[in-house]
Amino acid sequence: MRNVLSVTSECVPLIKTGGLADVAGALPAGLAATGWQARTLLPAYPGLLEKAEAKQQVFTFKDLMGGKARVMVGSVDGLDVLLLDAPHLYDRPGGPYGNPTDFPDNPVRFAALSYAAAQIARQGLSDGWKPQVLHAHDWQAGLAPTYLNLGGPHDVATVVTVHNIAFQGLAPAAMLGVLGLPVSSFTSEALEYWGQISTLKAGLVDADAITTVSPTYAAELMRPEFGMGLEGLIAHRAGDLSGILNGIDMDIWNPATDPEIASYSVTSLKGKAKNRKALMAEFGLSKIDGPLGIIVSRLTAQKGMDLIAATAEQFIAEGGGLAILGSGDPAIEDQMRLLARNHPGKVGLRIGYDEALSHRMFGGGDMVLVPSRFEPCGLTQLYGLRYGTVPIVAATGGLADSVINANTMANASNASTGFQFHPIDALAFGHCLRNAALMFRDKAAWSRLQKRGMKQSLGWEASSTAYAALYERLTK
Repeated sequence: MRNVLSVTSECVPLIKTGGLADVAGALPAGLAATGWQARTLLPAYPGLLEKAEAKQQVFTFKDLMGGKARVMVGSVDGLDVLLLDAPHLYDRPGGPYGNPTDFPDNPVRFAALSYAAAQIARQGLSDGWKPQVLHAHDWQAGLAPTYLNLGGPHDVATVVTVHNIAFQGLAPAAMLGVLGLPVSSFTSEALEYWGQISTLKAGLVDADAITTVSPTYAAELMRPEFGMGLEGLIAHRAGDLSGILNGIDMDIWNPATDPEIASYSVTSLKGKAKNRKALMAEFGLSKIDGPLGIIVSRLTAQKGMDLIAATAEQFIAEGGGLAILGSGDPAIEDQMRLLARNHPGKVGLRIGYDEALSHRMFGGGDMVLVPSRFEPCGLTQLYGLRYGTVPIVAATGGLADSVINANTMANASNASTGFQFHPIDALAFGHCLRNAALMFRDKAAWSRLQKRGMKQSLGWEASSTAYAALYERLTK
């Protein structure tokens, strides 16, 4: 068994704000089947030491970015975790990044996480565990390869995974000294980004390999419309770049055993109708003759939520209804409130996030709408496939890689699993919704589409194998 240190700012089941946590929590189990043992390093936010029963100290720091710190080892639900216990950085109320706005010292907080990861990779832990691979996730761990390289020669391979390049971990240039970074690193060939420090760019420069969470997103990142100013760097490192599609936890997301819903399976969709009725009641919906569309999303322009507002009237006129769960941009939240107010019984809205409710929505919805302008991978459409809730997606990133468009040839060959639209605008989205609503009226065709989606391989087996193969190449 070989070892990989996975470094992340959040991880299911301990702490979650988005899909990064799902990936970080699910990948280690998949890797174990390939002969790699992963330990996941993340900050010891309040309550996590108790949740993980982390009582054994395996590394200490006399001064980690302004205070004493230690690394505690624990486990939860079979996940081996290393918790960076640094009260001066992480013992505060609110989410991992802010309360409610970003903490001003976030550059220091996550530089400390990266520095701790580099030292563990270089020295190993007091219990004898030492990784052959350091795998850093997103900007919060982006400096880990940099700190490791700054310490001199080492025998650890490094990987950086970009989950969303829109978030780059920017900090003022004046913080170089605070973060323990040499002035010589502040160049356009290293971590300088438009006059600021970019911790994500540092990782993209210094890591041995770069991955992102779908093949299409990997290709998109080399183009200016998606690369957020880093497209040239990523194109330069194209030979070190891989796109590995995420998977989902097939046990947690299983309509046959999900405790939140009336069970059903690919062989019998009878429970779907019961769940639909219950979901409509929960959202106060009635008299929806067409498809019930669900939206489980951040309510932002990146997620294409303004396109929902632009096409909803037409969708409702054709018999459809909407159940919406999410929060985000106040202006888009207001658009959704207006939709619900103008269409009582047709549009239901919950501002916020509720994990249990999301399961009930996938169990009861007919289709899940994902009109993102860019989407590195996306998990929502995978949950939709798993639950027979047909995905309606923009043809971008992981959405394009995971949903087979119900065009004439795909339907004729029994390959389609959902609907894609492009270009990503209201005209194309509205046309796609009309086509989906038309197929919905053909119950036999719709059932075939649902069942094909439910039969897809959506777990972590293929992804874990790809990561393991990458680790093998890097450590030879």
